[in-house]
Amino acid sequence: MLKHKGKGINRFAAAANAAKTGRSVYADNGVNYNLQAEYPYRVNFYLRPPPSEITIEEFETFALDRLQGKDYAGIWETKHLLTPSLTVLRAIETATVRNRDIKTEIAKTIEEYLPLKSNMSKSDTLYEERRKDHISHFVLRMAYCRSDDLRDWFVKQETALFKYRFEQESLEEKKNFLKHLNLNWKILSNEEKEEIREELEICSRPRQTTNAQAVQDYVNSETFFEVDFFKVPLMVASRSVYVRRGKAYVPMSDQINLVMVEFKNHLIRALEATSKLLPRMEEDDRLKPILLNVEKQYIGRNYDDIGNATGSITAKEVDSFIHHHAPLCMRNLHDSLRADKHIKYGGRLQYGLFLKGIGLSVEEAMVFWRQAFANITDDKFQKEYAYNIRYNYGLEGKRANFKPFSCSKIITSNPPSTGENHGCPFRHFSSGNLEARLRRDNINGAHVDEILDLVRNKHYQLACTKHFEVTHPQNKEKIDNIEHPNTYYELSKRLAEKEKASEGEALADESMEIDD
Repeated sequence: MLKHKGKGINRFAAAANAAKTGRSVYADNGVNYNLQAEYPYRVNFYLRPPPSEITIEEFETFALDRLQGKDYAGIWETKHLLTPSLTVLRAIETATVRNRDIKTEIAKTIEEYLPLKSNMSKSDTLYEERRKDHISHFVLRMAYCRSDDLRDWFVKQETALFKYRFEQESLEEKKNFLKHLNLNWKILSNEEKEEIREELEICSRPRQTTNAQAVQDYVNSETFFEVDFFKVPLMVASRSVYVRRGKAYVPMSDQINLVMVEFKNHLIRALEATSKLLPRMEEDDRLKPILLNVEKQYIGRNYDDIGNATGSITAKEVDSFIHHHAPLCMRNLHDSLRADKHIKYGGRLQYGLFLKGIGLSVEEAMVFWRQAFANITDDKFQKEYAYNIRYNYGLEGKRANFKPFSCSKIITSNPPSTGENHGCPFRHFSSGNLEARLRRDNINGAHVDEILDLVRNKHYQLACTKHFEVTHPQNKEKIDNIEHPNTYYELSKRLAEKEKASEGEALADESMEIDD
């Protein structure tokens, strides 16, 4: 599957065959493109691995285009965090939680990064478009099969993408595609329909108002499928289908729900199977770093490359930098530390690693924490706190390079108890305390209500992203959902530097005009 300049190896086919035979199998299918044989339809259930060779560059680039666009290709760099480009899968995620028109967002992003024309277009790019779509799906499948969280996220976004594409197809194309899949859905005969006509009409009334004749005509003309009730849980819950003896009777007009269930279930099983094969596929040294890079795009930069910090800030600068650039979780910890001259272990760990991530060296960290714990003696500080500070910098104990906590880790692990200040304010504050804190930060009522609404719907990271947007009105760029406190800090600091540079340029221009 992967190749440099010589003969290629189809790793996807190898993995599929290895699952059956227990040994590695290599296949070289050449470049005899056959659109009808390989990609007869625009939509794809991805039942088979890609049949053709690809280069290593295509392997990564195709996946990143599908995931989030060309601006993120290569290793994640913070300079890309303010990119205006939307994404494909991430655009779907963002549109969903921000209640945007998903179809519009997908259409805009797909047009640029992952176009798929219909058979009716007769375009000479059909094969390459469908090949790229096929390959990019399988690369992401390999990258996102490692954990339940990654699999759940991937399934959710891919299912939404499939739904969008399926709905774009003509009725004839849909019929041909489903016939090609051979899903073996049972269609009710006229005799079977008559047997349960009354129940079908009752379930059909909401679609056809209460006009009895309209309901009868609808049932007469509609085709109904008999499927296991657990395949359409939402329809069962909304009582829009008749259920009898474990079977649900779904009208043709709701066919999309059946197709979505089939696609989703297949993808879930495929991801589980791929996860079992991953160790074998990663034996290829060319694959592993690419897959890990692609996987990182789910959570953004994880700050595992900070070493022992570079010393870019000093203990004296912490107050100012935190006040102007830190996210609410870190400002809450800083304020508590200044007020109480102490915070408990969970807070020290969360805040200390954050400070390490923004460039506070171990020497400056010792100065900062000693000054912060003003009510204790030097001897007590050295005995009870100095070791842990050095430990977090990899200078004691097992000498591990501990990285700053991500939003996900802060939200989901070690919730704060009474008297503790760590955690995520959007997740762990009461509604009243959070509202009071937001108003104390001079956020206006409409924005406070919007943030609280996001919190009530458990969109904690989006609430933090909204907090960034309303407290940084000078930012005119679109940003991805914030997924790391250090990302928030870097974005804020970069905006301030950009604003300062612009002011400097304006003053320089003004000075030149005076000289003239």
